[in-house]
Amino acid sequence: MLIAEGVTLSGGIAKLRTVPDISTDGSKPIPATGDAIHCSEQDLISCDGLALGSPTRFGNMAAPLKFFWDNTSTIWLSGALQGKPGSVFTSTGSMHGGQETTLISMMLPLLHHGMLIMGLPYQHSELSTTLSGGTPYGASHLAGARHEQPISKDEKALAIAQGKRLANIARQLKLGSA
Repeated sequence: MLIAEGVTLSGGIAKLRTVPDISTDGSKPIPATGDAIHCSEQDLISCDGLALGSPTRFGNMAAPLKFFWDNTSTIWLSGALQGKPGSVFTSTGSMHGGQETTLISMMLPLLHHGMLIMGLPYQHSELSTTLSGGTPYGASHLAGARHEQPISKDEKALAIAQGKRLANIARQLKLGSA
């Protein structure tokens, strides 16, 4: 939500989507329940930029997100994401739970799709002062083992900054191609 807030603060439009859960054997998606809006191929094709997030699972993106990206060959073949900015964010239960490796694991499919990966530059002083989440690879949150830790002031500032940066870069790229 904070990255979306940053996008909006920069004059962009943020659309929040999720990916379907997958079956216990990892072979198929589970239909949406409740208010979940699943990301579609059209959502990806029509976006000007993408902020991709996942909880950390043993230093990697969660299985449903990996399953989702593993099934985007049609978009990859069309080149629809080439040249669009992409960024990543995560949350983990422990300080050394794999925040940075999770962020890197999410960058890999974006790179294969030809997206332009953007992180957070050290001009954001919170990167040097944070005692919880926040990395130059992307925003992160140290949630605690029981998800009891609220988002820190530094984590919030970095997430909003990432959203602003994503919106600004997407706008610049779109104007440059017009």
